[in-house]
Amino acid sequence: MTDEKWQAIIRNDASYDDKFFYAVKTTGIFCRPSCKSRVPKKENVRIFQNAEQALSEHFRPCKRCKPTGQRLPNHEWVEQITQCIDMNYSETLTLEILADMCHGSPYHLHRIFKRIKGITPVEYVQQTRIAKAMEYLIHSDKAIADIAMTVGIPNTSYFITLFKTKTGHTPTDYRQLNRNKHTTEVLQNGRKK
Repeated sequence: MTDEKWQAIIRNDASYDDKFFYAVKTTGIFCRPSCKSRVPKKENVRIFQNAEQALSEHFRPCKRCKPTGQRLPNHEWVEQITQCIDMNYSETLTLEILADMCHGSPYHLHRIFKRIKGITPVEYVQQTRIAKAMEYLIHSDKAIADIAMTVGIPNTSYFITLFKTKTGHTPTDYRQLNRNKHTTEVLQNGRKK
């Protein structure tokens, strides 16, 4: 990417609209240079000559700047939001940050996401983080505090409380129960051979 194009993105320069489009790898969204969304990290940007190229690479049009001239259907936008959460769950993800990353307003994002998914974006973020924590608890020897930090919950006490609320077990109990279950299954499978 040339410095000229990067400067056009940073400045939201409308004079570059239709001269190129840019996509952000971490969100899966592509925009016009004039898009008012948060400036992405330069290393996450890909440049395309036209919207068709971006679409063929499986990037979705921005809901804010509408680079294809059409409005993105709500179910596709929610899919885009869930992918964004799945890729960035370990980072700070407030409703405002998600709305900025996925090119919409916080209120609209919350309302549409809940209508289509049946849960709020924050609940989805929590589910994703707890599911990742469960994997770490079973398949690693990482300390609880390290797992909490890795899944994006730096407050260990809050992590333990949230984990217990969502699973019915503390992280330590969950690890022990599932390791015992895994050991029993391995022994039983070994006897069957």
